[in-house]
Amino acid sequence: MSAPELPRLVLPGDYLGAAEEFLPGRGTYEDRGRIYASVLGTAAVDPRDRTVRVEPKNAIPEIRDGDLVYARVEELKTAMAICTVLATATSRRTVPGSPEGTVHISKAREGYTESLSGEFAVGDILLARVLQARPAVKLSTAAATLGVVSARCQACHALLTPGPKDLVCPRCGHREHRKLAKGVPPGGPAAHEPAAE
Repeated sequence: MSAPELPRLVLPGDYLGAAEEFLPGRGTYEDRGRIYASVLGTAAVDPRDRTVRVEPKNAIPEIRDGDLVYARVEELKTAMAICTVLATATSRRTVPGSPEGTVHISKAREGYTESLSGEFAVGDILLARVLQARPAVKLSTAAATLGVVSARCQACHALLTPGPKDLVCPRCGHREHRKLAKGVPPGGPAAHEPAAE
């Protein structure tokens, strides 16, 4: 049986299908054997388990295991970086409550890391993978595509730009090293900072 023709945009209360054919998923509810949208959004059917769901428009971002998130480094300890999770990479909307997350030294990069101060600095914006969302947020920047996407000079606080080997301050010339996310544009990583609500 093929997936039903669902409207692209549905309103709360719109009929989506019969409970005999589909299972109600996120953004839906069942009433007397019929499945309806509970939020404004886009309807879709997961063909693997025949679940109908509605992805809300302008949903409040939630952090889930496996998500990519932007996080700001607030404190560096011997074995971990304490961060504030700012936004998910998919929505770039701020995460409510500014949850705290940690990057353990073993998850900062592939291989051995001697000191976190050689990988990050307070104020850096990281692109990180959520290893665990609950009960505490645990993050990883080990993959080559993850790491620092925005950094400021520790001497004068100007935005650093990538140089041939390290980051360079265009204002004072100070050079610094970070565990950079591969693929950061040469013009500087500031564009990756999440938008404010």
